[in-house]
Amino acid sequence: VRAASGEEAQSLNSESAYQEAFDWSSVILPFIFPALGGLLFGYDIGATSGATISLQSPELSGTTWFNLSAVQLGLAVSGSLYGALLGSLLVYPIADYLGRRLELIIAAVLYVLGGLVTGYAPGLGVLLIGRFLYGLGIGMAMHGAPLYIAETCPSQIRGTLISLKELFIVLGILLGYFVGSFQINAVGGWRYMFGFSAPIALLMGLGMWSLPPSPRWLLLRAVQGKGSLQEFKEKAILALGKLRGRSAGDKVSEKQIEDTLVSLKSAYADQESEGSFLEVIQGPGLKAFIIGGGLVLFQQITGQPSVLYYAGPILQTAGFSAAADATRVSVIIGVFKLFMTGIAVLKVDDLGRRPLLIGGVSGIALSLLFLSAYYKFLGGYPLVAVAALLLYVGCYQISFGPISWLMVSEIFPLRTRGKGISLAVLTNFASNAIVTFAFSPLKELLGAENLFLLFAAIALVSLVFVLLVVPETKGLSLEEIESKILK
Repeated sequence: VRAASGEEAQSLNSESAYQEAFDWSSVILPFIFPALGGLLFGYDIGATSGATISLQSPELSGTTWFNLSAVQLGLAVSGSLYGALLGSLLVYPIADYLGRRLELIIAAVLYVLGGLVTGYAPGLGVLLIGRFLYGLGIGMAMHGAPLYIAETCPSQIRGTLISLKELFIVLGILLGYFVGSFQINAVGGWRYMFGFSAPIALLMGLGMWSLPPSPRWLLLRAVQGKGSLQEFKEKAILALGKLRGRSAGDKVSEKQIEDTLVSLKSAYADQESEGSFLEVIQGPGLKAFIIGGGLVLFQQITGQPSVLYYAGPILQTAGFSAAADATRVSVIIGVFKLFMTGIAVLKVDDLGRRPLLIGGVSGIALSLLFLSAYYKFLGGYPLVAVAALLLYVGCYQISFGPISWLMVSEIFPLRTRGKGISLAVLTNFASNAIVTFAFSPLKELLGAENLFLLFAAIALVSLVFVLLVVPETKGLSLEEIESKILK
């Protein structure tokens, strides 16, 4: 399949109307292996819910230490979140030194170690170490994967592929639920639930090992004076040729690399060689961080972790008590999430980022108002709550879910992209942790109806933010975004 007609390949930054010609078959592997990093993040979310039930059961845990206190259980559940927070912090100063490919290989190794250590844990201490190691892998994978995909894929399908990575996270959650429901009645089933991630992580690591480094990262190192310019340029041409499935020494890759190098040199001619610590929070870097960081912050503080937490009780009040088996209800919601993310994947490069965000966030605000009304005065109509819940999940999956990560991966200037995405990932995990922890105390303080009202107000603020601050990046190359939107 040829994705574009005409022999002209659009240079990575040319203003021409031509789109880069590429074979879909050559795009698949450079997408799948980084995306497995997202799948393993989702898997952890899905598997943990089943594993905690298994782990605490006197009959099924297969251990003598199943009687966990609330704090111990909290640590077992959120251990990977702390690891992810630290992972995204650690990667901040070293992302550009490691490169996207090596970062994902290290993430895969941490995933394998985390899965195996947790699966074989003889006691709670070892289990927590395993959870933490796995979390470090999440922090690095959620940073490296969108970077690698955005920097290596043709610009006209960038939105589709990075949104597909979000689909992989949802697939991972579903896989976690399925493995959980299969192993829930097995003695020591939690060991299989946690350990099942190791072979997938091994596949991810071997896959990343077989892929070339990101050509844009190689050129960034060249411009930063980290070695011979000619040598880095040749490596970048080879890498791009391999990524597009072209024969060695092809002229198209050479021209694309030349054009990218020209735009890079002109962008950084008057600046010091390497993006400094502060550069992310000034000039174009700051503008990019306000857009990207703002989106991932609103993604969490509009209540996403909390609304899903309410899914079980809401569906039970609606008369689904026969399916009250939490794992089955979760699978239904998971399938719906998958379906809606699929719509976003199909439409993001066609409709653009802004229309999906505006429509989705409006729907989120509306659904939260309905949930608040249900708890205030519509308690006799449980179907209102179910409809509101599905509206929330659906609207989240076509807006904040995939598009926040897409914008984060494409909005930062190349100079500070590694550090910028690291800050955005950190913002995301930190706000997720805060919302998850503050949820129960806030619920007691305000009551469910006012808590959902608060989330609805935040959703309306986030809608204003999208309307006033977030630009459209559909169809632009990463260099065009930098020169047209951020300058």
